[in-house]
Amino acid sequence: MLGLLGFLVLGLVAGAIARLLVPGKDSMGLLATMLLGIVGSFVGGTLASLVFGGAGRVFDIRTSGLIGSVLGAVVVLLVFNAVTDRKRVTS
Repeated sequence: MLGLLGFLVLGLVAGAIARLLVPGKDSMGLLATMLLGIVGSFVGGTLASLVFGGAGRVFDIRTSGLIGSVLGAVVVLLVFNAVTDRKRVTS
């Protein structure tokens, strides 16, 4: 199991990768990027439980791996941008 420091570093790395994958400029600091990765980790773990887990384990709160954390953080960032209307991708 990851210690607190490892969990925070994983969150920072996942949040930074997610920010690189989502087009446009995000004005986030390190703390917000870390929080994005941590929330993304929980979202990624929940999505993995929904897809691969059993019926009793659907909403277990657990951390996922780096890939799941990045995917969850991308989902969180896209939803956040859509809800707050911060970025519009124009054609």
